[in-house]
Amino acid sequence: MLSALAAMAVIFVPTAGAFECDPEPVLPGNAFPVVVMETSMGNVEVELDRLRAPATVNNFLRYVVEGSYDNTIFHRVIAGFVVQGGGYDGEFEQRPVHDPVMNESGNGLGNIAWTIAMARFSDPHSATSQFYFNVADNSGKLDPSSRQWGYTVFGTVIAGQDVLEKIAAVETGYNADVDFQDVPLVPVMLIKATVQ
Repeated sequence: MLSALAAMAVIFVPTAGAFECDPEPVLPGNAFPVVVMETSMGNVEVELDRLRAPATVNNFLRYVVEGSYDNTIFHRVIAGFVVQGGGYDGEFEQRPVHDPVMNESGNGLGNIAWTIAMARFSDPHSATSQFYFNVADNSGKLDPSSRQWGYTVFGTVIAGQDVLEKIAAVETGYNADVDFQDVPLVPVMLIKATVQ
């Protein structure tokens, strides 16, 4: 009996940090808000799916409304994979974040091309402000399975796929100052994000 309890203790270890299950609703009257991202390479519009990812959409909109994404960079760009941003300004200073949001990757939305999803650490409930655009079908790598958590998709790119293709094609390299791979050699800025 004691060994069975010890085994259960290993299975039910809580995550290292607290996360929000239900962030305060932002613009609650709109189930599918549209966010326009003005970048240094053109505009990208995303339609968010609050019905499938309510906590994640409220979390993302909170950062948009606060202006947290304004004047940030896309710091990780991998052609044929993702364009990631939402965490750093042009000097690679990390922007302030709220508590992490719970993982909603089992919502039926897949990491297919032209979707937006939350970046996170290995802890499945560690997503804060960073997001990424899938510029290819990454469902086989990033969706949940019976053995692992996935990455929460919470919207679809409805305009600006060509802009994301241009961003995904920029030259990247290693940035020794911050010890990051896949950093655009010429910064790609997210100038402003607004709810339409």
